[in-house]
Amino acid sequence: MTDKHQLGQIIAGCRRGDAESFSQLVDIYAGRCYGYFYRMTGSRDISDDLLSELFVKLVEKIKTYKGDGFDGWIFKVTGNVFYDYLRHKYRDTKMLEARKQLFEEDITQMPDDGDQRVDNLQKFLDRLDTETRELIMLRFYSGLSFKEIAEIRAMPTGTILSKVHRGLKKLRELLGAEK
Repeated sequence: MTDKHQLGQIIAGCRRGDAESFSQLVDIYAGRCYGYFYRMTGSRDISDDLLSELFVKLVEKIKTYKGDGFDGWIFKVTGNVFYDYLRHKYRDTKMLEARKQLFEEDITQMPDDGDQRVDNLQKFLDRLDTETRELIMLRFYSGLSFKEIAEIRAMPTGTILSKVHRGLKKLRELLGAEK
């Protein structure tokens, strides 16, 4: 364990921008901060990302440290990094839910005229490019969520959402032109 005097010297080195001092600071606090993130998220990957983000924040904010209770200060920054992650995750979830609802409303608004309509829909699905057709089939016929499709395709969820939206728009145009 590092005594107060050594910690003070390390912090002073960090404030001067000394890379070795930052390395020592990481050695001292990485385990405890990682443990905090892991207990809060339950995910090693997310904890690794948050720990990296924390040490970037420390480089940016070390000069704001006033000199008393470094443990309290670093864990305040650690908590802020975690809550920033939660806010970002919440915003993403809300945006995805809203877009998902719009897409589901789009697909349910297509009128149902029986077998002829199904045949026409298949014909128009065949006119879409392979990727878009596959995404629509995975979403609406296989019942996968946008997130699941994104994981399968190794693409961002937003990209999947926009491709499905454009595909549905094209289908509506094709079905409208048929009338």
